[in-house]
Amino acid sequence: MDRMDHTPHQTNRSAQEQAREHAAHERDQHGHGAGGASWGTAAKATAHCLTGCALGEILGMVIGTALMWNNVPTMVLAIALAFLFGYSFTLYAVRRAGLSLRAAIRVALAADTVSIAIMELVDNLIIALTPGALDAHLSDGLFWSALLGGFVVAFFITTPVNKWMIGRGKGHAVAHAYH
Repeated sequence: MDRMDHTPHQTNRSAQEQAREHAAHERDQHGHGAGGASWGTAAKATAHCLTGCALGEILGMVIGTALMWNNVPTMVLAIALAFLFGYSFTLYAVRRAGLSLRAAIRVALAADTVSIAIMELVDNLIIALTPGALDAHLSDGLFWSALLGGFVVAFFITTPVNKWMIGRGKGHAVAHAYH
């Protein structure tokens, strides 16, 4: 079986061009067809992104709640940290593959922005719409169930989006070209 070389390519091709080529190779090698990436690939990409988002968001919610901030500054901090942590996971991985910091930032932005934005929108809507969740304290089960439940729902909503994007050489496929 032919295996794809996963070392960074030293050409002038853009990260998106490499990602499209990689997505086409994945379809050819793994039988995903013209419709896109496999559900397993999309779920792995979503879980990777969700890990960074969750760490950042939980840290932001814990800090804001512990400092007894109002809801808006707490959510702003949580969202900012979710993006920061989400991007940093990808930055770390693609920097290890040999990309310059500037190129790695471009890859992380292309790979994660849509995924993180959807997850944050869904998760924070669930928290905001769960009665009492915004007023819950760190010791309340409601605080944790709304937060973690939001992540579960966000995962299931974001996975099909990531599947569609990866199948077209966009989103996480851009970073996957460097793995």
